[in-house]
Amino acid sequence: MLEQIILGTIQGIAEWLPVSSEGILVLIKTNFFAEQGLEEAIKQILFLHLGTFLAALVYFRKDVLSLIKTLFNYKSANLETKKIFKFLIIVTSISGLLGFVLLKIFVGLESELFLSSKILTLIIGFLLIVTGVLQLKSSNRGNKKTIDLNNKDSLLLGLMQGLTVLPGLSRSGLTISALLLRKFNSKDALKLSFLMSLPIVLGGNIILNLKYFTFSIDLIIGLVFSFVFGLLTISLLLKIAKKINFGYFVLIFGLLVIIGCL
Repeated sequence: MLEQIILGTIQGIAEWLPVSSEGILVLIKTNFFAEQGLEEAIKQILFLHLGTFLAALVYFRKDVLSLIKTLFNYKSANLETKKIFKFLIIVTSISGLLGFVLLKIFVGLESELFLSSKILTLIIGFLLIVTGVLQLKSSNRGNKKTIDLNNKDSLLLGLMQGLTVLPGLSRSGLTISALLLRKFNSKDALKLSFLMSLPIVLGGNIILNLKYFTFSIDLIIGLVFSFVFGLLTISLLLKIAKKINFGYFVLIFGLLVIIGCL
């Protein structure tokens, strides 16, 4: 139970910051709690993401309601909502397929090469450095808004989100950085990034967890803590993430993770 309380709390806080909550949770699980296969660890962490999924659903409820209405009455929706709706469909399709393939490849490598927790930690450290570098390369000088979304944006963001199935590559960090590199303003980049997370987290849990996952009281407790802390911190941490470039933090964290394994 203590493990789930700790993991749920960290997920609820770290999800809103571009620091790879998945990478941090995998590091904690493999180094401080009972070791398990990478696929099972990722499935459990994906389940905890449902807590922050629900928190984001509450926080962005107006946008989500507007998109749901568009689903049933596309023709009468305004142009901006139509573009966001189309963007989310393309992004989710690409990232879902790519993420599933990468997960199977990475899990296959783990079983073939018998990756130890130390090696897995090193890999996550290197991926955190990649995340940090990409964030440092992005800038907050764009003025594009959601109404300016096009197919190139959808393709790029679908690829970026798909890559973040690998622990250490921050979903929010990479997607926000990609949107900033495409010259979107920081406010819309943050909103689009978290709207993107809703269908992929829900779909990922349905595909990976619904049939094979064993639910327990401990997991439900982790989910509750993820939701509560996510809801309590989302507003403040999104404001902080908008004002601060976490690239240096992620870069240093990645280096420390690698140094700690040597």
